[in-house]
Amino acid sequence: MSAVNVTNVAVLGNPSSFQSPFQFEISYECVAALKEDLEWKLIYVGSAEDETYDQLLESVFVGPVNVGTYRFVLQADPPDPARIHAEDIIGVTVLLLTCSYVGQEFVRIGYYVNNDYDDEKLREQPPQTVLIDKIRRNILTDKPRVTKFLINFHPENSETGEQAPPPGNVAEADGNEALPPDGNEEQVPSPKNGSDEGGS
Repeated sequence: MSAVNVTNVAVLGNPSSFQSPFQFEISYECVAALKEDLEWKLIYVGSAEDETYDQLLESVFVGPVNVGTYRFVLQADPPDPARIHAEDIIGVTVLLLTCSYVGQEFVRIGYYVNNDYDDEKLREQPPQTVLIDKIRRNILTDKPRVTKFLINFHPENSETGEQAPPPGNVAEADGNEALPPDGNEEQVPSPKNGSDEGGS
């Protein structure tokens, strides 16, 4: 049984322009107190064929993690179009929201993202040079892909102190799994930037 369960994710300000920040309102429940913070990441898949083009848009540590229900807004800058092949900017890609505990990823929520021109003439006759400021981004929120991994939420209690089982143990993977509705009670945790680089 997982010590942390994501109960709802709401995508705010969607659809929007390609250059607008991402905003996710994340709700989750903790059924057991944890010593360390949770790490949330937002990753933009720049190419379906080469993960080196993936961009980490935000990494933030959130805590303390006590028993209860929580809600916070994760905001991230848009991807850098200069790091994406021109032919991959327009069309469908994937956005990944992940959560980890002490380096162990235990949930991954994937969304399809459709990028296209907001002008019909541009859609019918795309210019040779991509016009970033004319692109509209639409995150398809109706059927997120939710994948859960079995991890050790209390490695300090194991005899060896090792973090087991590894994230490769998939507990549940259902492409049509929808997040359940949000609860009534909530607490507001304190986000902490996961790196010295720019963030929310």
